[in-house]
Amino acid sequence: MLGAGYLALSYYGVRLIQSRLQKVTGPGLTVGEMKVEPTYLSIRDIHYEDPQSKQKFLDVEEVRIYPDLFSPLKGVLAIRECAILKPSFFFVRSREGGYTGPWVPPEKAETVREPSSQKEGEGKASLLIQIHRFRIEKGSIDFEDRKTDGPPAKIRLRETELDVREIQYPMTSVHSPIELNSKMKGFEKDGEIQAKGWIDFKTLDMEVPLKVRGVELKTFEPYYRKKVTADIAAGDIHLDVNMVIKDRRIDAPGEVTLANLQLGKDEGMVFYLPAKLLVSLLKDRGNQIKARFQMKGDLDDPRFDFQESFVSRIAFSLAESLGIPIKGLGEQIMGGSIKGTKGLVEGMKSIGEIFKRKKEPQK
Repeated sequence: MLGAGYLALSYYGVRLIQSRLQKVTGPGLTVGEMKVEPTYLSIRDIHYEDPQSKQKFLDVEEVRIYPDLFSPLKGVLAIRECAILKPSFFFVRSREGGYTGPWVPPEKAETVREPSSQKEGEGKASLLIQIHRFRIEKGSIDFEDRKTDGPPAKIRLRETELDVREIQYPMTSVHSPIELNSKMKGFEKDGEIQAKGWIDFKTLDMEVPLKVRGVELKTFEPYYRKKVTADIAAGDIHLDVNMVIKDRRIDAPGEVTLANLQLGKDEGMVFYLPAKLLVSLLKDRGNQIKARFQMKGDLDDPRFDFQESFVSRIAFSLAESLGIPIKGLGEQIMGGSIKGTKGLVEGMKSIGEIFKRKKEPQK
């Protein structure tokens, strides 16, 4: 009797989930097979392509949804675990800054609302959805950023493992634990990314310590292209950042390490520094620089550019860690008081002269 009851509840739970999913599948989303197993709903061969551009944004081998057996009896759709196996996600940012990716058009999605009052709730069905665990297993993410100078940036993550706990819809303000492990593809080797913290899906507040190890510097070339005129042949970057967002304001203190930097030529500039000067200083430090930095900003401020601020803050911190008096110049650059490439180059030359004069008495 217990076994029969268990199977009956399982069948009812997965059938309920199946009916909800069928209502939100809009144009462009295709499902190869949807099968009710004894304890979970299996959805295989999921693909999504943009109906207009026909560009593919999602491929999933299988999704397994394990319902809480008794939750439908309480008017709640509780899911013990939702596992996405071997997915491939593709994201694109346009020149104008718009994002496209693997999401169903919002006009096709089903709206689930919480009743504003008990009286309103009596006349309308409201379904609370709870996911106790959401995870991605062996996923890959490709992000093409076209909002860069020259060729687009291509970030490729492989063997991605994501684990998120306690998600609720309609959204409520709660700290959902999140953990991420992934590898970033490079030209010659792969780096590692680790993150573990929490996120509030309603307010988008978060505190997520992030670790990056052994990522090739050239992977981020499209982002620092405007700040580097020298040829960077090789180099690794290690990063420790405590990413904190509260009320749409970001505060991210951290430490960056630049190691094994090799230049194809020692002419030009590297992160506001003359390449010759940087190579000389690196030799004195075992070809490794460590620097602490802190980035702050308002995400709703149109003048705040996360990408630009992050790269600039790291560049200035590296220069300061080398003992170069760049703080004042950095403030001028960030404030826009130095105009054009000519002014920037002249400013960098003056830094080199100041540093030379500073070192001469020590000889």
